[in-house]
Amino acid sequence: MERCFLNHTNHPSDRWGKEQMRAASSYGVVEDLPFPAVLPGWTTEQVDALAAAYAARILDREPAAVLCQGESCYVFSLVTRLKAAGIPVLAACSERRVREREDEAGNIIRESQFCFVQFRGY
Repeated sequence: MERCFLNHTNHPSDRWGKEQMRAASSYGVVEDLPFPAVLPGWTTEQVDALAAAYAARILDREPAAVLCQGESCYVFSLVTRLKAAGIPVLAACSERRVREREDEAGNIIRESQFCFVQFRGY
């Protein structure tokens, strides 16, 4: 079984640019594991339990690396578990390019473009 690059974010890999896909593919086949909903009213224990459940699912897949970005407390808990198991965990680093313009009604429209630069390890 070929090891995979597991995308555990809210950003499906089929919407990535060529550079990000090329960088991810250097680890193996890119697979998505959608990021779960983490409710703001949850306790630390509930977030940790969710992270533990996802860590078990991820470890069963034996990925070459995991891209993990999203709700901070969940990410911290999951990254801690995966790194303890020897799995490289990464964040995507992008340059944000912002363009502002004024529309016909005088409203300021801000458009952001995120340009992938690299993956960085936690």
